[in-house]
Amino acid sequence: MALFSSSTQVIPNEAKIPRHVAVIMDGNGRWARNRFLPRVAGHKRGVDTVREMIKHCAVLGVEYLTLFAFSSENWRRPQEEVSFLMGLFMESLKKEVIKLHKNNIRLIMIGDRSRFDSLLCKEIDDAELLTKDNTGLTLTIAANYGGRWDIIQAINNLQKSHPELCGNFSESHITPFLSMSYAPEPDLFIRTGGETRISNFLLWQLAYTELYFTETLWPDFDDKAFNLAIESYQKRERRFGRTSEQLKS
Repeated sequence: MALFSSSTQVIPNEAKIPRHVAVIMDGNGRWARNRFLPRVAGHKRGVDTVREMIKHCAVLGVEYLTLFAFSSENWRRPQEEVSFLMGLFMESLKKEVIKLHKNNIRLIMIGDRSRFDSLLCKEIDDAELLTKDNTGLTLTIAANYGGRWDIIQAINNLQKSHPELCGNFSESHITPFLSMSYAPEPDLFIRTGGETRISNFLLWQLAYTELYFTETLWPDFDDKAFNLAIESYQKRERRFGRTSEQLKS
């Protein structure tokens, strides 16, 4: 469990640490604007927060961490910002993948890669190949990802693989074709930055996930802020359609 050293206080109730945490990292641009800096400064600072979040999840014993880095709708942003984000993505892969590998972390990228250039696709492939046998935290980065795209591509691929089932698909048929078929559904969803929507992220997988929204901007979302989210999760009663009495019995 102690892949990283940490000076933070570990959540007391280790039995209720969520197995899978999914995060929309919102607020980089506003963080920069509040400091009279260009938006790109917020994105750079956000990378540091990602690094600290990974360390903290490994210390706490979270098994899966999924981060929404770039949505399929983010292509609508100013071209200079999109270009910077793609460059930052490439730079971060090159710098961080060796560290992830040394700490036994598996890296997986989900999303439509058709709009990425060939160099970025190669960096992604190499990073996934290097870390594929690691057995610690599984870090998933969603880039050019959308929940609706995920469901549509799953249905299309299912239909190609099993045309005999057309018209009789069930949830159990579709699930193996979703982008995150390798992971359990998220236990806890966190969105920073004050917005209270899931913005086309993991639409299928979040059906029974506990939702947590915070005003804290992503670059300021430190270990203490993450612990507050965990504490909120630990107070929830997860019934999955059952009654409280059934859970107690």
